[in-house]
Amino acid sequence: MPIEQLDPKRWWALSVISMTQLVLVLDATIVNVALPKAQLELNMTDAERQWVITAYVLAFGSLLLLGGRLADLWGRKRNYMIGMLGFGVASLWGGFAHNSGELIAARGLQGAFAALLAPAALSMLTVIFTSGKERATAFSIFGIVAGTGAAIGLALGGVLTEFVGWRSCLLVNIIFAVLGLAGASLFIKESRSDARRAYDLWGAVTVTLGFGSLVYGLTLAESGWLSGGTLLFLALGVLLVGLFVLIEAKTPYPLLPLRVLQDRTRVGAFIVQAVVGSVYIGATMFQAFHLQALLKFSPLVAGFASLPLAISTMVVAPLATRLFQRFGGRYVMASGLLISAVGMVYLAQLTLNGNYWSQVFPGMLLVGIGLAFVVVPVQNVALTGVMWNDAGAASAVVSSAFQLGGSVALAIFTTLFVGIDGGYGSGGVEGYSAVYLSSAAALMGGAILASILIRTPSATETTTSWDDEGTNEWGEQDATSNQASGSSW
Repeated sequence: MPIEQLDPKRWWALSVISMTQLVLVLDATIVNVALPKAQLELNMTDAERQWVITAYVLAFGSLLLLGGRLADLWGRKRNYMIGMLGFGVASLWGGFAHNSGELIAARGLQGAFAALLAPAALSMLTVIFTSGKERATAFSIFGIVAGTGAAIGLALGGVLTEFVGWRSCLLVNIIFAVLGLAGASLFIKESRSDARRAYDLWGAVTVTLGFGSLVYGLTLAESGWLSGGTLLFLALGVLLVGLFVLIEAKTPYPLLPLRVLQDRTRVGAFIVQAVVGSVYIGATMFQAFHLQALLKFSPLVAGFASLPLAISTMVVAPLATRLFQRFGGRYVMASGLLISAVGMVYLAQLTLNGNYWSQVFPGMLLVGIGLAFVVVPVQNVALTGVMWNDAGAASAVVSSAFQLGGSVALAIFTTLFVGIDGGYGSGGVEGYSAVYLSSAAALMGGAILASILIRTPSATETTTSWDDEGTNEWGEQDATSNQASGSSW
């Protein structure tokens, strides 16, 4: 049975869950700032340096769906506690790494435990705040944190690297882990699916290997989209994901019930979330290069120079929340994506000797303002109507969309940049312009799809579904209803 909808500790629980989301998003960028100094101290090659990033993304992205379903079956709080403890231990290992191999392994372990944390946190939010304006407010706060974490990570990484050392960018996670474990123990109730604890082994194997192959193939795309390794792993990934879908359609206890994907509004929100990932993982990385390579900012100054995006998102978020509560997600998200696209087009007009305040700052403000109208409602809309038993699985899809969207964008942007400017340390501007224009195109495409697919009428009508109609005796839909029910196409 679900926990009470009006949990008296729900706002404290929200603070713990939001802090967790901040850690996960922040950790994707904070280490990037520390990498140059880590590379020097540990004598890493450029390939090893890249693997410090790749190991985290690969483990995180490939294990998310498995982590989400385990949260439903084991218990969301239990999954969260295990994930947070493991994330802290992995961060401790990485912070005291003696060589590149240890650091890469620690980052991979961080990603694996993050795959337990992320869907558990979001699914707990889904079942604690079930409907009405409180749900809209809670998801708005969660979305703001998710939307500003990358920029905050750049600033914090610059401060820590400059004044404490690169290892502190990993060790700081231990503080968050202790706070998360204490907060979850005090303020969060356990919740789990009513479904039978039956595990979809073949589904878990195929989706983990499939997503892992796709992400790894995308990391190889920098050397060429038509290279043998890139094509092999991308093709293998598509084949395994396709096999996973066939398995899910037949098994009575699926890892990802296909009913989660049979609602057009939810699919539209997943697509928008992928576009958001393309901005926060792909475009912001090149913005950091832009500030350091072209404007010659130090990592510390570049980190703080990235904050206008986060600050504008936070300032505009209350307005975005009110508009979402009144008009729903369709036009709010579409408008926000278009505003951010205009900001990216503005950034694309950079010149070699350009000024930060005239060529960068206004564009960053526009991107941040637009994203406020997206990150506030997108997760709420994506999880509207999700059955109690599916909260973890659906939350994992939301996180997977963000990670895969970012991985695809990063591969495309890198290919464009290297093909035009030749490398990150080059003094040209055409590559940066191409990245910003490509990001604008993705945002405009997302706006079109959002206006077509998303049909959520208003935030006050969004709910988590407690209806078990069409389920079998274990609380799961049988193989037939898994294919047929819940569609709103």
